Amino acid sequence: MTKELIPDYLKELIPYQAGKPIEDLAREKILTRISKLASNENPLGPSPQAIREMTYHLWNVHRYPDMYSHELKSALAKIYKLKKENIILANGSEGVIGLIARAFVQPGDEVLTSEKTFTAGCILFRGCGAKIIEAPMTKDYRYDVDEIAKRINEKTKMIYIANPNNPTGTYIRKQEFDRLMDSVPKHVLVIQDEAYYEFAQRYAPDYPDSMDYRYDNVLTLRTFSKAFGLSGIRVGYGFGHEELITNLHKVKLSFEPGSIAQKGAIGALKDYSHLDRTLRSNEKRYQELEGFLRKNNFDFIESVTNFICVNTGSEQASSWLYEELLNKGVIVRPLKANAMPEYLRVSLGKKEEMDHFYQAMEILLPEFNRKFR
Repeated sequence: MTKELIPDYLKELIPYQAGKPIEDLAREKILTRISKLASNENPLGPSPQAIREMTYHLWNVHRYPDMYSHELKSALAKIYKLKKENIILANGSEGVIGLIARAFVQPGDEVLTSEKTFTAGCILFRGCGAKIIEAPMTKDYRYDVDEIAKRINEKTKMIYIANPNNPTGTYIRKQEFDRLMDSVPKHVLVIQDEAYYEFAQRYAPDYPDSMDYRYDNVLTLRTFSKAFGLSGIRVGYGFGHEELITNLHKVKLSFEPGSIAQKGAIGALKDYSHLDRTLRSNEKRYQELEGFLRKNNFDFIESVTNFICVNTGSEQASSWLYEELLNKGVIVRPLKANAMPEYLRVSLGKKEEMDHFYQAMEILLPEFNRKFR
């Protein structure tokens, strides 16, 4: 029965693996002090205004959410000078990717992307029967737009770009984005996953905010999970041509996102000071981590996000350091699934969390150096 029900491309699919939860580590290692630096979450937490909005509306959870999300769409439309018809909302930006896959991808279609990029998006496309074509990265771990352009053919349905890229933290520059779009046929859909947009906009003056272009064949994805600190309530959004958005709504769950999620996102958009604190804190923690890595002779990939990829030298070194850090109560992210087994990704946490990481590393470094250097 299952042989007939389940297509081959689904049988072979490996599900996305998230960062290790704090509760799992506490249970496994019997630890009380745990610092999670694995999932690129906002260490300052949600904005106070978002909490107020969500708390106030808890009394109304017996009512279905506004399935058209009028209030949240209106807020986004005002900020980005769009019509509400240009906006789609879902459970995280990954939820929007799922809608795109259901609406536009058919078995045999080719989705073009880069190696060493966000795996969850590609998993959703593969789950609809697409063939993923990966272009190589540049030597400095950036999307190679020329290599992507070379691989566009008659089977190419869409191009998926994480900009900035997760897990490398690098980004496509304006000039490169322009060059790529000159090579993309108008019938090929370009997905610009800008989950880390707020960080890149602040730190990278040549970052190509795709909303400045308004191409008819570009869908821009953003999220409230990262800079806005609302990972737990799952709100993502997409901007695009009205015809694309209309068809995405045809495959969307009726009441997605939920009412509390919508209210939290509205509150977060109003809280400019919380976003500013987040970005300033991130910049300070980045400089401190960069200094620590240089002092201890670790190579790393320069990032415009809230994480840094650290080169340990080998897959064996990464595995050892990851497990030993877990024993000390520090969770980082191994990158074997991203074809970067010699790297660990370290999210930027609060000062006390980063201090925990540094203290653990200072204890582990003598043995690490003996074993792997």
